[in-house]
Amino acid sequence: MALLNFKKRDAVENGPVNPTVEAFLQGYSIEVMPRTAEKVEDFRALLPEGTRVYIAHIEGTPIEDMVKTAKRIADEGYPVMPHFPARIIKDAATLENWISMYQGEAGVEQALLLAGGVDKPHGDFDSSMQLLESGLFDKAGFKRLHVAGHPEGNKDIDPDGSNKNVDDALRWKQRFNETTDAEMALATQFAFDAKPIIAWADSLKEAGIDLPIHIGIAGPAKLQTLIKFAIACGVGPSLKVLQKRAMDVSKLLLPYEPTDVITELANHKAANPDFNITNVHFFPLGGIKTNANWAINNGGASAKPVNS
Repeated sequence: MALLNFKKRDAVENGPVNPTVEAFLQGYSIEVMPRTAEKVEDFRALLPEGTRVYIAHIEGTPIEDMVKTAKRIADEGYPVMPHFPARIIKDAATLENWISMYQGEAGVEQALLLAGGVDKPHGDFDSSMQLLESGLFDKAGFKRLHVAGHPEGNKDIDPDGSNKNVDDALRWKQRFNETTDAEMALATQFAFDAKPIIAWADSLKEAGIDLPIHIGIAGPAKLQTLIKFAIACGVGPSLKVLQKRAMDVSKLLLPYEPTDVITELANHKAANPDFNITNVHFFPLGGIKTNANWAINNGGASAKPVNS
């Protein structure tokens, strides 16, 4: 069986590498914020060559801090994908200025477009679709545009749990994909159970939505930390995985690791090569170093840092 045919790691003391997981982690990405990035002395000691680094733009973060972080990470050799949250962008002139700053100072040519976690828009934009419709990313020659995906729905968009608005938006984005020169993909919210993720991905394919999926995975963290973030971010049924773990006294104080969900997804991908999940995107809720070290210990050559 493939699961038992593990290769040795570079560091023998870490034990064997699951080759199916190693293949699944190839080309993984990770998310940072300016304040968390400041805690990392050198990303080259943690991340493989070519790792896409998303920079989350939280309401109240000055654009200057975002651009500074993007430049620092790009200077260390990594492709940077900053968030563009529609509801905190005042107008088209502001959007164009942000794009110009990112390109001029950090050479950015890819972006994650999303509505953003703000109830009331700060200006003209309410959704990622409006950002796409502006034409400003195509005008600037962006090579890659990612948009949000929600394997367990999004109650901010569909309070009734129907997923109708989310599904309509995905169909719109699929049509837009046919008109833009940029490569598009879905970057999803994190979840903790592989089965609803697989069912959701299959349902998109059946609906004719073939955008590649970069599946959101929460990195290792304290259980209490993950439950807090999961509730705040509206994680759905897979939250039960954490709640069940919290009821097990023997596991309550142990840090959560994404080994089970990633292994199940990796096995499904290996058995179904045309499965539309193409990449893993990590949310390092327990810290960037902790997440990167988990990947190094489980990803073999797929996670070998530049400086190793």
